Amino acid sequence: MSNSGIVHPTSIERLGSDQIAILWSDGSRTEPTIQQLRRACPCATCREKKKAADKPPEPSKPIGLPVLKAEEAQSLQITAMRPAGQYAYNIQFSDGHHSGLFPFELLRSI
Repeated sequence: MSNSGIVHPTSIERLGSDQIAILWSDGSRTEPTIQQLRRACPCATCREKKKAADKPPEPSKPIGLPVLKAEEAQSLQITAMRPAGQYAYNIQFSDGHHSGLFPFELLRSI
């Protein structure tokens, strides 16, 4: 299958420690932060966490403050970014998360 009809990345580079720049085949450029990418992760685990976070707590349960793991308290980084077929990238983050596939369409929208 050819990428000829699909707008796809032609280059990806780091912008400092917390952002990347993606140049697209149509000449456009996007510059998502690493935090934006992590929050937009489309994997099943992240979708479930987002659903749970959007629900109000049950009245009978106490509201507790979340405890951050050591890796969550550190500056978030991309540790690897690999093509997944001809339509997406798998992005691995320094907090240990590695299962998100980011389709080109999603990357362009961030």
